[in-house]
Amino acid sequence: MDAAPIIRLRWRLRGAWLWPSFVVLVLADGALESWRPVLSDQGSAVAGLLQGSILSLIGIAALSPALGWALRQVRKDLPKVVARDYAGAGICLLITCVLLGAGLIHHHVAVADQNALADASATAEAYIGDHAPQQFMPDLHVLSTYELQPPDVYRVCAHATKQAGVASGPVWYCVVVDRSKPFADSVRYAGSEPNSLLSQGTN
Repeated sequence: MDAAPIIRLRWRLRGAWLWPSFVVLVLADGALESWRPVLSDQGSAVAGLLQGSILSLIGIAALSPALGWALRQVRKDLPKVVARDYAGAGICLLITCVLLGAGLIHHHVAVADQNALADASATAEAYIGDHAPQQFMPDLHVLSTYELQPPDVYRVCAHATKQAGVASGPVWYCVVVDRSKPFADSVRYAGSEPNSLLSQGTN
């Protein structure tokens, strides 16, 4: 009885890690994108699945032949197809690890930006509460913030819907907060143009 087919089948079963690994790790990519998105503040499992599957397929097609060849230089007993399967599974795992690392880094940056924005808003609210006319006080907790040079410089505006001598429309009281300066010098008055006009000028 020829044992070659049995040996090939045994190797094939031992090396059949690629596509099961691909499915499991792409599902993990979807979960990771929901938990720690890479490019946005709110990720989705669908976006993660697409992102993981595309990157994994590209990696398998581009790198598994070369990595499989390199693996066979170390493990000369490995058949070519098994070595490529091992390499492809390793590529899928590496991509998942990279996405996890990128998501954690992005989350850290996003949290730092949110904290900086909250700090700038609190500083602006305190300044406006002390210096702005009374008509800005009722809606002082509702501020419009424009990021000039995050995480340090922000333009923050409070609005009042009515003001003596003005027929209608919102009136704005704006300040610039520079978190890089000492607290006493970190806020200055910045006019009455709304942030919406400023953002239009930078688009």
